[in-house]
Amino acid sequence: MLSLKKQSTIAIGYFFLIAFLGVILRLFPVVSISSNYKFLVHTHSHVALLGWVYTALATIIFKQYLQDVKIDKKYNRIFWFTQVNIVGMLVSFPFTGYAFISILFSTLFLVSSYMFAWLIFRFTPTTLKKRNSYKLIRIALWYMIISSIGPWMLGIIMQTSGQGSSLYKNAIYFYLHFQYNGWFIIAIIGIFMFILEQNAILFTKKVFNYFFWLLNGGVIATFFISILWMNPPLLINSLSAMGSLFQLIAFGLLLKLIKTNKSEINSIFSPFLVNILKISGVLFLIKLVLQVTVCIPFIAEMVSYNVDFVIGYIHWVFLGVVSIPILTFLFHYQLAIKSKILFRVYLLGFILTEILIFYKGILIWLELNIINNYYHYLVIASGIILLAIFGLFLIQFKTKKKG
Repeated sequence: MLSLKKQSTIAIGYFFLIAFLGVILRLFPVVSISSNYKFLVHTHSHVALLGWVYTALATIIFKQYLQDVKIDKKYNRIFWFTQVNIVGMLVSFPFTGYAFISILFSTLFLVSSYMFAWLIFRFTPTTLKKRNSYKLIRIALWYMIISSIGPWMLGIIMQTSGQGSSLYKNAIYFYLHFQYNGWFIIAIIGIFMFILEQNAILFTKKVFNYFFWLLNGGVIATFFISILWMNPPLLINSLSAMGSLFQLIAFGLLLKLIKTNKSEINSIFSPFLVNILKISGVLFLIKLVLQVTVCIPFIAEMVSYNVDFVIGYIHWVFLGVVSIPILTFLFHYQLAIKSKILFRVYLLGFILTEILIFYKGILIWLELNIINNYYHYLVIASGIILLAIFGLFLIQFKTKKKG
């Protein structure tokens, strides 16, 4: 079986590729590029979610739950089947967009993800299945499966209602919501909880039950945020707000657990990783606050018609809330070589791009003109992210000197 460290390097390689594609997309308003912008967007998004994040999460989860179980051959077949499908999407989407070949690879990827979920459900040792962390990983995998209802429905919707229909948009939002807020974020919390449990840091059974149901109730209820663009009845806004508050309370319970065991957690992670986790917590808290804010009808309407606010939020979650803790866990398990300098460069690029994207969104909302050379600055900021991830990818091939 390919070592978990090499699997992590593959995941970071995908991270580098999507950063590269991100810079190419930023260059479209600046220079003439003889490629289909929409096709590259599809490539960028698919490799981001299914290449970088999925591969990294699957690698960490396998390490935590199945590393000591003798199923290397089964996992190896699933891993390479998954990689073939990701590479298939990478080479087909830029040239065909949504066409037979790219849809075939996307469909086969869904099948491979179901196989991975089955592997975890079937072979996780009974002792680990009793843990609270496993309950989180299990529901995260179920959210991954549930999210795939969106892609499965797209074919039918395209034949009946068309790509511009509300059903088409909502099927995509359904997929993205349960990928980001269900699969990704719950899995990240589950991975973190596993590490705490390994060091005897636990919720009481009663508190965990509150935490679990508040967190998951929030995931389900906040889906309605995705349909606020349709100006639904006020009840939908209320359900969205309720879900957002549920998640804020759950986050508060997690913070209390962390604060109570601060010294023990500081001994588990290096000072550098502790600081990264703090940054992750701040980014996640801001995400939760934004969720509550966008449930206000006036703000929901403003955001739904301002693509820069939407893009800024998606990148906030992907590059910040999701990617930063994943890197932390890869570093913690020594599945990836860390670099303080490169992480700081990455963080700088992330902050700069978010400022620029939201800056444009605010000016469009206020009907004001953006600064000259805005798109050039955005290319530079995205280039900083690319530089950091490229450096991180390269150092994974560094070998220790003997002697």
